[in-house]
Amino acid sequence: MRPIRVAVVGAGPAGIYAADILTKEYEAASVDVFDRLPAPYGLVRYGVAPDHPRIKEIIKALRRVLSKDEIRFFGNVDFGTDLKLEDLRQFYDAVVFATGAIFDRDLAIPGIDLEGSFGAADFVSWFDGHPDYPRDWPLTAESVAVIGAGNVALDVARMLAKPADEQLTTEIADNVYQGLKANKATEVHVFARRGPAQIKFSPMELRELSHSPSIDVVVDEEDFQIDDAGQAAIQKTKSVRLVVDTLLKYAESEPTGAPTGSTSTCATTPSRSSARTARSWPSAPSARSSTARATRSARASSSRPPSRRSTARSATAARPCPRCRSTTPTTSSPTPADACSTSTASTCRAPTARAG
Repeated sequence: MRPIRVAVVGAGPAGIYAADILTKEYEAASVDVFDRLPAPYGLVRYGVAPDHPRIKEIIKALRRVLSKDEIRFFGNVDFGTDLKLEDLRQFYDAVVFATGAIFDRDLAIPGIDLEGSFGAADFVSWFDGHPDYPRDWPLTAESVAVIGAGNVALDVARMLAKPADEQLTTEIADNVYQGLKANKATEVHVFARRGPAQIKFSPMELRELSHSPSIDVVVDEEDFQIDDAGQAAIQKTKSVRLVVDTLLKYAESEPTGAPTGSTSTCATTPSRSSARTARSWPSAPSARSSTARATRSARASSSRPPSRRSTARSATAARPCPRCRSTTPTTSSPTPADACSTSTASTCRAPTARAG
């Protein structure tokens, strides 16, 4: 069999691993990897937060692949402009496209196009030094909402909440450091569509939020509701159980009064919907977040309520309402309007203002 020549368009992990497999499967095969950007490694280089060197360790393995004699890398080559498909077909036996998705999917909700609303991909590209994005990002809002329940949402929240000086031990670019140093955010609110058992944070990423001494992580008990489906997911999957355990610890912990930085509030609100992680700068915190914070502050000044660990884990356990303090069974089904319950569908008749 004659030696084959293959072109790979895209120098992220998928493209580089494809080149590696081709050189192993076909004797004397040669592979040329093309990328529009000057540096290879795709999202590992331009999509991972600078304070996550452990995740970036994969670059060592990718570099070993690119160092093979049978593989060549060509950067700053824009497919469609510098190089077209007919050119590749003329000189290669096969072409592999491994370009991935580089843009956010639009979130189809009213107001998403207002000033101060951004896709997470844009913000992540900025703090990772992507050459396509401006070097300056004005961080002028004091309260920031992050819509989404995945690790990208945590990356955005953590980068906004941590003081810039804590990033100096990382490979953060100087312009990004200066931008984060001027960041005025004091509250970062994370909103998820579903409950704690459906959140897609990885346990390690979620625990990492509290590693900074300058951050308080607050989970309000009224946002922490687990239905029957959530109970089944907790029992079935260890990672889900670890995420819920971490959220429970945050919910049971009182704020420490961190001297600097921001407070990250995880609000798992079933009534809020999201199709992607987004970042926005509203003029003021949402009514739900503000009232929930005020309610928790009032509790913190009095005697601490009993542990909520057992009540959060059982969908039928009794626990006190955070406003009127009466105790009724917590269920996942709708309750009458005159009932008082901490169920997601309940209505509390306490005289204080209700969040949401």
